[in-house]
Amino acid sequence: MTVVTMLEIRKDPVKVIRQVQAGRRMVLTYRGKPVLRLEPITGASAPESDAFYRLADLAVKGGKSLSNRQMDEAVYGF
Repeated sequence: MTVVTMLEIRKDPVKVIRQVQAGRRMVLTYRGKPVLRLEPITGASAPESDAFYRLADLAVKGGKSLSNRQMDEAVYGF
């Protein structure tokens, strides 16, 4: 498995994404320690029941902007 550092991701994130899209699995390191795995998602798609697809229904025209955390709480309940 290929190892990619945070520095490499910051320098050229598109290159890393393209490699993953092409099927390469990678381990991301942070300060020299592995922290997560990057791998392609194959054949999976989000179900239409995913709350993400109901965002437009939850929006209030003219309402105030929400933080990412507030949006997660409104959509997913956490």
